[in-house]
Amino acid sequence: MRHDDNLTTDRPTFVTHLECSMTGERFEADRLHGLSNVGRPLLVRYDLDGVRGAMTQAGLAARPADLWRYRELLPVRETRDIVSLGETMTPIVPLPTVARALGAAELLVKDEGRLPTGSFKARGLVMAISMAKALGVKTIAMPTNGNAGAAAAAYASRIGMEAVIFCPADTPEINVREIAAQGARVYRVDGLIDDCGKLVGQGAKERGWFDLSTLKEPYRIEGKKTMGLELAEQLDWTLPDVIFYPTGGGTGLIGMWKAFDELEAIGFIGPERPRMVAVQAEGCAPIVKAWEEGARHATRWEGSHTIAMGIRVPQAVGDFLILDAVRASNGFGITVSDEEILTAVDRVGREEGLLLCPEGGATLAAYIKARADGRVRADERVLLFNCATGLKYPMPDLSRTIAKAGPIDWASL
Repeated sequence: MRHDDNLTTDRPTFVTHLECSMTGERFEADRLHGLSNVGRPLLVRYDLDGVRGAMTQAGLAARPADLWRYRELLPVRETRDIVSLGETMTPIVPLPTVARALGAAELLVKDEGRLPTGSFKARGLVMAISMAKALGVKTIAMPTNGNAGAAAAAYASRIGMEAVIFCPADTPEINVREIAAQGARVYRVDGLIDDCGKLVGQGAKERGWFDLSTLKEPYRIEGKKTMGLELAEQLDWTLPDVIFYPTGGGTGLIGMWKAFDELEAIGFIGPERPRMVAVQAEGCAPIVKAWEEGARHATRWEGSHTIAMGIRVPQAVGDFLILDAVRASNGFGITVSDEEILTAVDRVGREEGLLLCPEGGATLAAYIKARADGRVRADERVLLFNCATGLKYPMPDLSRTIAKAGPIDWASL
């Protein structure tokens, strides 16, 4: 089988319609949609009986190991509309040293930093851009804290689609330059990501841009749900006991929960589910606050601040979907401090050789906290998400200098 077989072989598709996540109202597939009539995300629905007859576990195992292996459970109908930069299946990496120190039976990291543009944002954006291409979009616009904008720029550039990206002024410099280097027009805004989102909405009205903001179109969820499809397959069609997920807009948590339901419907897994843990920073925790208060919707978090930019989202349009999944799974919300995040990143780099991004560090910090307060047991199989390569983030300079011409004190080296 060729390495690009998933990208070049026509396969049956099973999308039936789109559905409002709040009201259940149906919308026609194969049409350009944003939010539903009540301003909530649309979910893609499939003929799952048809999928069951067309896709087998053995058949999947024979396909190249990339995101597109799950074509029957994805929305792109025509092979010609697939946009790709090589979305490889990401590895699940054990943390044996850290696990032993914490007395944990099994502690795993799904390392999403191996994807194109170095983050899990590639999953959602490759699907959104592919569907935008299929539906005739010429220009996309979106707000970003960094990595999503980079992924959108890369995939849009790949097919000659115009991309306009707005980011908070304090977005990491590498991300801003990466977005521009990959062909997008990028603008710094003196505000937070939801302020950037308001500008995108205004621009969509004024300029006719298609708004690709998180959950404001239906297909980023479908790309992100491949995390759930992948990890189930990688763990031999079983699921972890607990998943710690760094939660900003929450598309990945929502997508994985959807993936598990679809996998059960086609007979690949049983009814067991992981406990889903929404991890947020102390300086921006609207979802955790809503979970603690028993609310179904989160209020905007004022004065948001954290070094983990990917989870600095003051208000998420899919808040109720995140909270529904957390509660249905008997999971919980948890916050960690920036100091705890930095300590976790440093620990995994030094003890395991794996460079986590700050958001990935937040999941380990949250796990340590949850073990300490008894919310997670030592014998549970735990999966953490590292959502981007740590190489994108500043690291302290701990090097020392040696003068080659002078005397060298070898005993001190």
